[in-house]
Amino acid sequence: MKKSIMAVILISAIGMLAFGGTVSAKNTYNIDDLKNLQDFLLARETTDLRGKDYDLNGDDRWDVFDLCLMKREFINQQSNKIEFGDQIRDDFIVDNVLHSDSQGDIHFSSYIPKSYDGSEPYALFITLPGWEGLYFQGVGANLVEGFPFEAKKYNDKMIIISTQLNDWGETSANMAIELTEYFLSHYNIDKSRVYLHGFSGGGETGSIVMGKSPELFSAYLMTSSKWDGNLNILADSCTPVYMAIGEDDSYYGSNYMKNAYNELYELYTEQGLSDSEINDILVLDVKSDEYFTERGYRDQHGGGNAFSSDEEIMGWLFNKVKK
Repeated sequence: MKKSIMAVILISAIGMLAFGGTVSAKNTYNIDDLKNLQDFLLARETTDLRGKDYDLNGDDRWDVFDLCLMKREFINQQSNKIEFGDQIRDDFIVDNVLHSDSQGDIHFSSYIPKSYDGSEPYALFITLPGWEGLYFQGVGANLVEGFPFEAKKYNDKMIIISTQLNDWGETSANMAIELTEYFLSHYNIDKSRVYLHGFSGGGETGSIVMGKSPELFSAYLMTSSKWDGNLNILADSCTPVYMAIGEDDSYYGSNYMKNAYNELYELYTEQGLSDSEINDILVLDVKSDEYFTERGYRDQHGGGNAFSSDEEIMGWLFNKVKK
């Protein structure tokens, strides 16, 4: 079947929804399909597209009309999986739900920049709040921490997700993985800039995620928490990790995190990594009481929220780019 390129095409065509006609939904389409067809129409280099069913209107050619229909079908498919909330708080949609066949309903808040239209890849930041932000605490309770809001300062082309999960263990870790995978497959995400953060109980959840699917992420920031995940799997991936905690954290203390750091450091040493190579992907940052009192916190555990506005810590995370 001969394929032809429409002579004149605007990049904004991917956002056109008001198009008459029908679409034969024999296939499901993801963000990669949208990008592939758009690149094909713009005569850009693409992957091998043989066998792709991109002729949605059945006229024996791929053109801008197929692209519009694919965009509409893509949005319809998304709406069947995600139910977006109707509350807005500081540019975050507060209560969204991903309806998962395997994990049930996954609640989260989202910030998607107004500039995002799917035409270029954006970074992705997933933050897992502590116990006070779990779903049973009430809709929007996850947005009391500073991490999702401070993250906007580091990249204006980054989608930010703050979860409201059910616990700090395996169940929530699986939910976080599925939510991440959903955004990776349904949005145009720069896979070299996918970041995970966990605070307190969310840090425990994040450590389990990193012990199951570390390859999804460019780096992990763990604050005021303890490690529960599989360090061997993390070590095999060499995904960078920054651990920050108060020396006398009132809930965890700092020994759990120190022990995890030392064990992971040893695993990297056994792999043959040099000290400088290890220090590039593994950081332990234990803060004294003065760090917290200077920032108005009397309690070192609750004071872990101060890490969100620490440019050295947050900058380390968002400067990591997966090779």
